[in-house]
Amino acid sequence: MVQIDVPEVDYTRYTNRQLVAIPLAVLVVSLAVIGGWYVVTGAPANLGVEFTGGAELRVTADDAGTDAADARLDDAFSTEPSSIQYISGDGAYVVTFRDADLPDDPEQRQERLSALSEEAEASGFSVESESFVSASFGAGVATQALAGVGVAFLGMSVLVFAMFRSFVPSLAIVASAFSDLLIPVAMMNLLGIEMTLGTVAALLMIIGYSVDSDILLNNSVLRRTGGFYESVSRAMRTGVTMTLTSIAAMLVMTVVAWLFGITLLRDIGIILAVGLSADLMNTYLMNVSLLRWYKFEGVSR
Repeated sequence: MVQIDVPEVDYTRYTNRQLVAIPLAVLVVSLAVIGGWYVVTGAPANLGVEFTGGAELRVTADDAGTDAADARLDDAFSTEPSSIQYISGDGAYVVTFRDADLPDDPEQRQERLSALSEEAEASGFSVESESFVSASFGAGVATQALAGVGVAFLGMSVLVFAMFRSFVPSLAIVASAFSDLLIPVAMMNLLGIEMTLGTVAALLMIIGYSVDSDILLNNSVLRRTGGFYESVSRAMRTGVTMTLTSIAAMLVMTVVAWLFGITLLRDIGIILAVGLSADLMNTYLMNVSLLRWYKFEGVSR
């Protein structure tokens, strides 16, 4: 097993404002990206067909995965697809069309999907399956997914406040988890990663990772013997090693998934790697600054 040498950080060289400045700046930029996305698109992120509704075709070809097949598929449809994903393990393409690009009438929608299938076959592809997701059903799924994230975050917050029973240490954990959640969402928008049930699951995992590392730090500082900086250094040796190992695993998964054309796993790997990187910054800059203020200034007042 490779051991990670975590260097000790001399926090005495920096004020609390200096420590918290970088995490707050990144959080503000992330909020600006998400807010701008909402103003332009009406949603805080790129929503997948699962949430917006639409149609999906699964097609195959003898030369699937080649540049020639990709070019034929790009030009095959009179209605522009919202996404085309190649699954190398199955030698198939998954082509999706947004609900807004399809007729409202159910019969006309079915006719349109049949016409799209004929266009794919005319370009040399075999259609394996056709499916619809209604806009109302997609909106319901989106609401449930958002509610799930909200309930998970609220439950985490209540548990943290119940564990520490002190406002500032609990606030440090909640603020860190909040930032860890928003930064990957903003990055998803910039990288063109859609919000799907799979990526929502990745965001839920980030909440768990974030709380784990922050509770480790808070417990070391508030409940174990030793000075403040000694306790922070002790928590960092464990927390940074754990987080860097997880980031490395996510990057490996991302590369492997990209090589094999498994888009969902690639997206989940990117989201988790970004979220865990954000957690390192928030835990050992923002959280440390709030805990130091609490220990040396807040408690005595």
